[in-house]
Amino acid sequence: QWYQRRVRGAEDTDGIDMAYRVLADHARTITVAICDGGLPDNVGRGYVLRRILRRAVRYSVEKLNAKQGFFASLVPVVNETLKDEFPELLKDPQYTMDIINEEEAQFLKTLNYGKRLFDKTSNSLEGKTIPGDVAWRLYDTFGFPLDLTCLMAEEKGLAVDCAGYEQAKAKAIEMSRCGGVVDDDKTDIDVHAINELQKSGIPPTKDVFKYSYTANDSGDYSFETISATIKAIRCGRQFVQNAESGDRVGVILDKTCMYAEQGGQIYDTGFINCTADSGILVNNIQVKAGFILHKGIVEGKISVGDTVQISFDESRRRKIMNNHTATHLLNFALRKHCGEADQKGSLVTDERLRFDFTYKSPLTTEQLEGVDCVVSDFIKKNDAVYAQNAPLAVAREIQGLRAMFDETYPDPVRVVSVGIDVDKLVGDPTAPAGSLTSVEFCGGTHLLKAGHMNNFTVVSEKPISKGIRRIFAVTGTEADAAIARGKILQQEANNLMSIVGSGRFEYSKIIGEVNSLIQTNDKSTIPAWQRDKIRDDISSLKAKLDKARIESEKALVGQNAAEISKLISENKGSTMIVEVLSSKGTSKGISEGLKEMRKKLPNTAAVIFAVNDDNVFFHCLVPKKVSAANALRADEWVASFSGLLNAKCGGKDLYAQGSGVGAGQIGNAVNLAKKFGDAKLN
Repeated sequence: QWYQRRVRGAEDTDGIDMAYRVLADHARTITVAICDGGLPDNVGRGYVLRRILRRAVRYSVEKLNAKQGFFASLVPVVNETLKDEFPELLKDPQYTMDIINEEEAQFLKTLNYGKRLFDKTSNSLEGKTIPGDVAWRLYDTFGFPLDLTCLMAEEKGLAVDCAGYEQAKAKAIEMSRCGGVVDDDKTDIDVHAINELQKSGIPPTKDVFKYSYTANDSGDYSFETISATIKAIRCGRQFVQNAESGDRVGVILDKTCMYAEQGGQIYDTGFINCTADSGILVNNIQVKAGFILHKGIVEGKISVGDTVQISFDESRRRKIMNNHTATHLLNFALRKHCGEADQKGSLVTDERLRFDFTYKSPLTTEQLEGVDCVVSDFIKKNDAVYAQNAPLAVAREIQGLRAMFDETYPDPVRVVSVGIDVDKLVGDPTAPAGSLTSVEFCGGTHLLKAGHMNNFTVVSEKPISKGIRRIFAVTGTEADAAIARGKILQQEANNLMSIVGSGRFEYSKIIGEVNSLIQTNDKSTIPAWQRDKIRDDISSLKAKLDKARIESEKALVGQNAAEISKLISENKGSTMIVEVLSSKGTSKGISEGLKEMRKKLPNTAAVIFAVNDDNVFFHCLVPKKVSAANALRADEWVASFSGLLNAKCGGKDLYAQGSGVGAGQIGNAVNLAKKFGDAKLN
């Protein structure tokens, strides 16, 4: 439905026109704020942005039935509308769109479940007020800001118990602080709980289904979702038969397709659905002694023996798979460019990968670029990623195998190889094939083809302890964005180098742009090798600028001294000189000229001004005899006009100086200086 310019509530009964106006307003706010450095967060101004963005997403989806990504598509429209007032909006619009899309995707994962809770509560109310504990649960579990809940309630003619919300919030904070034990720990299982499970005859969870997925040539993945049975519910440090809305639980199923955190790979998140109105929002998954504990918050009612449907966040899993396969390829690339670089740890999340390794010195720009190139070559070749169990003793003999040999591996062990079938490697483990690609022991979830990763780049490399370094890298759209930002910054550096090379620039302006680029380069997520290259380019550029500045200042000093020398020859009989130099001035140039004046005009008092852009420099010379005879002090003289120039000054009776930024008032300052001098000398 198109916008119909309906403003009053009686006209806009369905709220469609209101939704259009909200999206327009919020798109402007979010676009400018992100461009200005703000990011959605859980605290401070970041939380304000998150609230605005989530309110916009809700209007977009529920009122306009827009598809995911629609809100971000408004960014180019905002940029085109506001580009004259805010030209910086055009610097990296894709970055702004990526931030909005990520935040939208995160909220949409829980929007329907939260709305279901809201509708269920509002439909069963006896009064007209949404309870505070429900409003808190909507925020704590489903990410609904309080003002969004209030807005939804207002649309239904309801209110929200905000005082009750604050009480529920305070209670939750207190419970999490109590004894240093958080609620999540109360759902965990220890050796005693494991023993209890085993005595009850509950078998370890079957999780082979986490590897059940297929992909087409475009890299679109289809994941299997399965039905399972609840075998045990952990709540409040004990096993229970039932759990209800708001309970934090750990659920053990007979089987699962979700991935439990292990081997450096983060856990899956998702939903365990019992009925249309009940289930568990899973936000953590751990494995203990083969029992996979799905931790989360209950909505509705669940019981041991319930049949459930399991669905996980597939887009998040897909990014994790990207980053895990990339971790293996990074390990191989480091060996190729750094020799013996042994893995000391890793962390694979949906946002990025972290890799710790042994190496004695920082990686050079060439090494970092080389690592990116090795991984990119795998992506371009689009080799298949093979994963298969093999006897541990045989697998250990595979030439080129990368493993953390202080780790304990199961037998059989899962072998992951890129480009070479595991059967071939196991059939002839001493053959050189294994040293030509990435081969590792790993139980994680991986891509089916390396090309599905789309892109890769190392964004950070630094030491964490003696002899151990840490790399952060990104893949997919995050890598695309990092590489694009790197190209933009490199172009800025090239433009500055071109300007400086031409010799046609103002130092004060160009050095500001250089310093701004230094800060942007240091804080931006771009390829690490490119950051180093830009840093080197800027360093060379600053050296040239410093040389040019010194030469320019030296020339200006000479010009200022020559002009003052001319004033000396023209004013040999004068008792006072108050002049503004016609050439661009420097404080040192005036000082050098007044040294000559002190010698050649021993009875002349002088104030010499010089202007450089908006900056004003001034020096005041009063010979000792003149000062004594006329009660004329240099420090009092400059004080008479310095306020006009917003200047800071200092000195004593015979010599004073200062500088300010009031070039527009130079004429008035000269008049005041002359008036003050005349009053003392005549």
